[in-house]
Amino acid sequence: MKRLLLFLFIPALIQAQSKYEREILNILDRQTQAWNKGDFDGFMKGYWENDSLMYIGKSGVTYGYAPTLSNYKKNYAGADRMGQLKFEILHLKKLGKHHYLVVGKWFLKRTAGDIGGHYTLIFEKKKGEWVIISDHSS
Repeated sequence: MKRLLLFLFIPALIQAQSKYEREILNILDRQTQAWNKGDFDGFMKGYWENDSLMYIGKSGVTYGYAPTLSNYKKNYAGADRMGQLKFEILHLKKLGKHHYLVVGKWFLKRTAGDIGGHYTLIFEKKKGEWVIISDHSS
């Protein structure tokens, strides 16, 4: 009987995990589309709108949704600096029931000079939605 129950639940668990991964990848896709339209506010919809959001970049650690949005607007002002964003996912791993780790590369093709780097994102499921609670981009 235990084997039968395990056999019945395994496909449901695999499907649930795949569903969460698809949801996270969809968030990253929507962020890319928003960025490429010049929409900072749309891009930020993937982030946790909270003072505890943590963004780590070349200038150090920024805490909070509003300061992170402000930094994006300051550092990428204008279409020539914003460019066209592309993400490449290198690693997507479930850390727990409510957490995922995403490691990848980011690229900006822009008239001000192409740039890129790597990122590590931690997603957490909050109030039924996946949000980025920590972003380390370099």
